[in-house]
Amino acid sequence: MTNKEKFIELYNKYIKREGADKLLEFLCSPASDFFTAPASARYHGSFEGGLVEHSMNVFDCLCAYLDRERAKDTYKLDYSRESIAIVALLHDLCKVNCYKVSSRNVKDEFGKWQSVPYFEFDDKMPYGHGEKSVYIISGYMKLTREEAFAIRYHMGFSGTEDERNVGKAFEMFPLAFALSVADMEATYFLEGKA
Repeated sequence: MTNKEKFIELYNKYIKREGADKLLEFLCSPASDFFTAPASARYHGSFEGGLVEHSMNVFDCLCAYLDRERAKDTYKLDYSRESIAIVALLHDLCKVNCYKVSSRNVKDEFGKWQSVPYFEFDDKMPYGHGEKSVYIISGYMKLTREEAFAIRYHMGFSGTEDERNVGKAFEMFPLAFALSVADMEATYFLEGKA
């Protein structure tokens, strides 16, 4: 099964909200490169299909985090699988249609110049990171307030946010903290580098 097929299976299994079918239709359409886009230009998932792979890794990490006894019993974190799937699978929609393949010259091991492909970031809708994902999703289906804050602040303290806002969002919306942890776990441990 391809990553695209796995993603669609997860999406259809868990996300039933009104408008979800239209969002998936967009993601699968020629107007979107979600299934072929990299997750970044140079770091984690910087290969074709890296974005969909990263999204599924975050889903797995978030499920594992929230299924822990401590998360359930001590922290009292209890979210539907639909909310978990929405925030994890869709948190980086801001990266859709933002990367293009370019080429640059680099020396090979013999000192000879060669043209090699690389991904260049070229955002035609510079609306931020998490907030852009919330904006895109909201065009198709409603998010709960906690889902919107989780997606908006999924970069946590590693983003360019005011630390007070991040801390307050984590305090008010624990799903935001959990998604941030899952995103970092997927990025640093499963995918190898930031």
